[in-house]
Amino acid sequence: MRLHNEPEWVLPFENMEIGDSFFIPTLKPSPLIYAIDSGAKRAQVKIKSFITQKNNCMGVQVWRVK
Repeated sequence: MRLHNEPEWVLPFENMEIGDSFFIPTLKPSPLIYAIDSGAKRAQVKIKSFITQKNNCMGVQVWRVK
């Protein structure tokens, strides 16, 4: 997945257990959330994603819920 000038992100859905999470820093959270949701559907996992800040860096936090 490639969003504009951002790096290519490898989403770890296959290795995640329920309750696991990851954070991706980005200045374009809406297209990233769409890409994450699409990837989760392809991997057949249920996730919740939120725009948040971590260490003063805006990004998207993603949790596996099922």
